[in-house]
Amino acid sequence: MDRRRFLMGSTVAGAMLAAGGCAPVSVAAALPLDSDVAELQRRTFDWFVHVTDRERGLTPDRWPSPSFCSVAAVGFALTCWPVGVENGWMTRSEARTRTLNTVRFFHDAPQGPGATGTTGYKGFFYHFLNRETGHRHGRVELSTVDTTLLLGGMLFAARWFDGEDAEEAEIRRLTQAIYDRVEWDWAVVRPNRITMGWHPETGFIRADWNVYNEGMLVLLLAMGSRTHPVSPDVWTEWCSVYDRSWTEDYGPAHLHFPPMFGHQYSHMFVDYRGIRDPWLRAKSAEIGPFDYFENSRRAVQGQRDYAISNPGGWDGYSAEIWGLTACDGPGDFRQVIDARERQFFSYSARGPGDRDDGTLAPTAAMASYPFAPDEVTACLKAMKARYPAVYTPWGFLDAFNPTLTEREGRLQHGAIVPGLGWVADDYLGIDQGPIVIMIENARSDLVWRHMRGEPNLTRGLRLAGFDGGWLDA
Repeated sequence: MDRRRFLMGSTVAGAMLAAGGCAPVSVAAALPLDSDVAELQRRTFDWFVHVTDRERGLTPDRWPSPSFCSVAAVGFALTCWPVGVENGWMTRSEARTRTLNTVRFFHDAPQGPGATGTTGYKGFFYHFLNRETGHRHGRVELSTVDTTLLLGGMLFAARWFDGEDAEEAEIRRLTQAIYDRVEWDWAVVRPNRITMGWHPETGFIRADWNVYNEGMLVLLLAMGSRTHPVSPDVWTEWCSVYDRSWTEDYGPAHLHFPPMFGHQYSHMFVDYRGIRDPWLRAKSAEIGPFDYFENSRRAVQGQRDYAISNPGGWDGYSAEIWGLTACDGPGDFRQVIDARERQFFSYSARGPGDRDDGTLAPTAAMASYPFAPDEVTACLKAMKARYPAVYTPWGFLDAFNPTLTEREGRLQHGAIVPGLGWVADDYLGIDQGPIVIMIENARSDLVWRHMRGEPNLTRGLRLAGFDGGWLDA
């Protein structure tokens, strides 16, 4: 398949390019789903219904292994409930009850500086919560990005539940209250950079959001806050290091971040088609119309090209079987296979040229559906046909590795399946959610359409200097 065919891979992409890089404001129903894609979306949605605590809305980080709650996965579950209603899989009443129970829990959960007995501090929430108590799990960090992904789900739900019903009004009121109490300015501990997190035992994490990755939404919601905003200079600082990420080594030139989730997470909630910040406007003047949506489409092409070239010589990689991101893996060990020593990893962030150990994650491709629907559909069909053990009534298991067909030592996750190789034994909430949400964005524009009117987000976009496209409509 030539490069132009890839870039034109859908009616949505074609419309965007025909408009000089700016997609139509609404593409509702523009992309009818292949039956296999529709089935995957429904099965993955059903996973969230099956595993999420209805009374508090706590979604496990992983399942069926015993697990703590992931607050980011909760945000994804909140986003899934309206998707279910729109598709006829859940009643509005059930979605409203689940959503209200969740926002009530997080609104009322204890906040404070203590190392135990709290769910968060300064408005932020801990990365993982104990599913019995709802309090901090172990010694995990207060996470700025996981809080942001939870807020993304809440803010979308508050837009979608727009009725005069008292419970829907309460969803909107509590969501805004939760967002307003986040002290984003407290998390700026180095000039114009937001820290990734904080521990009550040791203080702020040394790492900041200062390289192109999934952190864009953190900065946008931080700038858009009415109560504790950060300076727009954080966006200038964010973009100032883009030259380090710009590459032509993997596919067409783009801002490179090896694992695919970095090109997906903020796109679940932000429609980047046709809107540009100052850096994008300058880059567009240099190379032609270019936005963050186009960047992610190029990243998808880069991943697929990498699988075709397969420099590591891993089994299974091809034009139809591709996708590297953060996911489970067999374990941290070395093993000789066909006279070649191979290194494998357990849970790790994988990408082209970075910790690639032959482990493929279906979510890397499936959650890229808006960027390359034809190629993703072909990948889905190929994975189902060639590796049927990976596809289940709950959608795809988290990952698989066709190269690792035997193991004498211990496996940290999963098992060896004869005739296939290593297969994960869990589903991860943060990998399941993007599949449901991104397929729906491509199908009906649902999350993007509602979030284009979300005032906190749009305020952040404008402060970051975005204009054009739907922002100017």
